[in-house]
Amino acid sequence: MTVEKSGYAPFRVGTETYQTWYKVVGELGAGRRPIVCLHGGGGMTHHYMLPHVALNSRLGVPVVFYDQLGNGESTHLPDAPKDFWKPDLWVDELNNLLLYLGISDGFDLLGNSWGGMLAAHFASTQTTPGLKSLIVSNSPASIPLLKEATEALIDRYPDAAAKMRKHAEAGTFTDPEYRLAAQSIHAQHFCRAHPIPEDLMTSLTSVSKDPTVFSTMVGPSVYHIIGNIKTWSIINKLNKISCPLLLISSPHDFVQPSAITPWFQGVPKVKWVELQNSTHMPMFEEPERYFDVLVAFLNRDEGGCQVEPS
Repeated sequence: MTVEKSGYAPFRVGTETYQTWYKVVGELGAGRRPIVCLHGGGGMTHHYMLPHVALNSRLGVPVVFYDQLGNGESTHLPDAPKDFWKPDLWVDELNNLLLYLGISDGFDLLGNSWGGMLAAHFASTQTTPGLKSLIVSNSPASIPLLKEATEALIDRYPDAAAKMRKHAEAGTFTDPEYRLAAQSIHAQHFCRAHPIPEDLMTSLTSVSKDPTVFSTMVGPSVYHIIGNIKTWSIINKLNKISCPLLLISSPHDFVQPSAITPWFQGVPKVKWVELQNSTHMPMFEEPERYFDVLVAFLNRDEGGCQVEPS
C-alpha cells in the first residue's frame, strides 16, 4: 500500500506566519530521492499535477505536491499589496518546504508552466547542492518572448484576434466577447483532452474562486500579460543552472517554440523533448509518452537517457 501524508508547513514572511499545504505520496527517506512538483498559474493548485503519482508507482520515487502561497489549501491573502506577489516569495516558500520536510540535501524539481519558471528561478538563484535535476515542462524562458509568440499565434485566428485586440485597447477584458474569443484559441492550445480532466478543472476553478494571484501575476489572460511577471526573463541566468535539465514542449502549445529555445541555448546540461500530440498539458493529452520521457530522464544514472551539453 502506498504511503500518503499531508499537512501544513509554517512559512514566515516578515512578522507573519502563513501555512503551505503539502502532500507526499511515498515514504521520504526510504529509498530514492523525492521529486517536488510545482504547479502553474500562478494561481492554480496542485490538483492538476496529481497524475505525477505515476512516478511513485513506476519508480518508487516519493512525490511531493504543494499549493503555493495564495492558492488551494495554503493561506490566501486577497488583501496583500501587489508587490507582495513576486517570484522570490515562492522561492523562499519552496526553500522553507524543503527544510520542513527534511529533503533539502537531495531532491529533484518538476514544474509545469509557471511552475517550471519558478523551479528554474530557484535553480538559478540558490546555492543548493541538494538539487540533483530539473524538469521544465511547457514553460517560457521569457515573458516578453512569450508575448511576441502569442501575438503571432493570435494572428492565426483573425476573427478572435480582432475582438481580443479591440477589448485589449479599451481595457475591457471582462467583456464576454473578449473572454469567448480568448477561450476559442485556448481550447486549441491549452488542453485538447475532452472532457476536461477533473483534476485540471479543479485547478482552473480555484482561479475563479480566488483570482488574486493570477490577476496580479499574469493579468486578464495569458494572451495579454500585464501583471507582475510581464518583464520576467531567466535568459541571462540560464548558465547558472548547473544540474541536468529536461525540457519538454509542444509545437501546439500557446507557449510557442520561440519562447522555449533559450532554455536549450543557455543551460549547460539539457535534453529537449518535443511532444507532438500535446498542447500545454501533456500529462493529460499524451500521458504514456510524457511519463516514459520523465522516467528515462530520472533513470539516466541507471543507464537511461543521456543529458548532453547544449
